[in-house]
Amino acid sequence: MNLDNPLVLRAAHRSEAAAIGSMSRLQVEYGLNWRWTPAKVRRFIKDEETMVLVASVGGVIEGFAIMKFHDDDAHLFLLAVQPKARRSGIGKALVEWLEKSCRTAGIKRIRLEVRATNHEARHFYEHLGYRFVSEVSGYYERREAAIVMAKMLTAGD
Repeated sequence: MNLDNPLVLRAAHRSEAAAIGSMSRLQVEYGLNWRWTPAKVRRFIKDEETMVLVASVGGVIEGFAIMKFHDDDAHLFLLAVQPKARRSGIGKALVEWLEKSCRTAGIKRIRLEVRATNHEARHFYEHLGYRFVSEVSGYYERREAAIVMAKMLTAGD
């Protein structure tokens, strides 16, 4: 990753659905059936209640997040950062941008699921203030558990 270029956060374009879907396949859905295909990502890009946010450096997508907004809460479906760009602040920047959007919209809570075995992701979210809510056995294709996490938002966060 070229650190000489600034990080740019912006809404994804339909033409980027294949790159986002591929990153999901490799970074999030490894070992599972591919659910976040380019066609599905395109549908979410078009959905007015969903934000597909990309993080790019020097014009290259280094990370993305997909969040669905509801009246009082939001659901972070996916977040991924390219392995070479991890621990550079990109994931944190994506989450903070989404949290700010939620506060602006009056949303009070964000929830997400993470693989129970993905200790690195769990630690990442805990560091950002997300807390364990429950464990759902068999959440991922009836063979892998998910940890449900949530964060209550306040105006001053």
